[in-house]
Amino acid sequence: MFRNVAVAIALLTLVPAAASAKEWAQKMFQATSYDFGHVARGAKAEFAFELQNVYEEEVHIADVRTSCGCTTPTITKPTLKTWEKGSIVATLNTRSFVGQRNSTLTVVIDKPYYAEVHLTIAGYIHSDVDFQPGVAALGDVEQGTTTEQEVTVTYRGRGNWQIADVRSANTNLEVELGEPIRQPGVVSYKMTVRLKANASAGILQDQLTLVTNDQRMPTVVLPVEGRVMPPLSVSPSPLLFGTLAPGQTATKQLVITGKQPFKVLSISAENDGLQFKTSPDVAKKVHLVPVTVVAPEQPGEFHYAISIETDLASATKATCQARGTVRGDSPTAAATSSRPLESLPQR
Repeated sequence: MFRNVAVAIALLTLVPAAASAKEWAQKMFQATSYDFGHVARGAKAEFAFELQNVYEEEVHIADVRTSCGCTTPTITKPTLKTWEKGSIVATLNTRSFVGQRNSTLTVVIDKPYYAEVHLTIAGYIHSDVDFQPGVAALGDVEQGTTTEQEVTVTYRGRGNWQIADVRSANTNLEVELGEPIRQPGVVSYKMTVRLKANASAGILQDQLTLVTNDQRMPTVVLPVEGRVMPPLSVSPSPLLFGTLAPGQTATKQLVITGKQPFKVLSISAENDGLQFKTSPDVAKKVHLVPVTVVAPEQPGEFHYAISIETDLASATKATCQARGTVRGDSPTAAATSSRPLESLPQR
């Protein structure tokens, strides 16, 4: 009897610890569930569960398990240093599965402490609607230019099926929908998806919502992907220095890329703690610039804005941020870079 009581007490002690372990890991994720809604057969259906390491220690993702073969998970960055971001990409297999699909992804973290985070996926894959191709892939587009992709939408079923409207929250996208081509048991549309020339630089990851007259499937989404390339780009942005001791020196490399050869005229920062090594008299498409930081004496997080000036006519200036954390026991440091699991009950 005494042995059973001891085991029960031990289990009750571990439950809060396990719950806290899950909480610190789950805190890194922006979202833990996603519903694709109505998805056409063959459409590309992906969602990235983004996470950021907000702790001093490196975080390592060891594995991701899925409860259903209808979903394939991918780890974009297994090891995350302080403030680094990554994602778990969930891909719904719309070619091999149909109907309502629900899946749980179990993200296994083994460093700095063991924890599991559960991500849930849902979606209804319709076998009677098909997209060819399954995504409006616009590719890499130079900023200031336009591009387009044609997609064929095919419905197999009622002869009076129709697309009533195509909607998007992205004002940089426009759609031309052709007249329906009707055959016995089949309705098809030619749809042209176009990116406007005034689109801002950056990654394009959006969707179009097709509104139909089918009450069973009132809307169906088509993913839109692309990348608008600026004349001048800086990476990585932000430039992460990780966790440093007060006064510690660290060097990282900044990559400045242009569409045409250019000179870096000057690089400056809002703080004297950053130093740069450049070749101002050399014109080339890619400049590798070592950036050295001297960590502040005050513990906590630091942000420095970097300004870059070039002779590139289409984009003379660019900016980015340098970011890091200074170790320490002050209240500021504790608030910005607290060590995970510090508040867990002792086992």
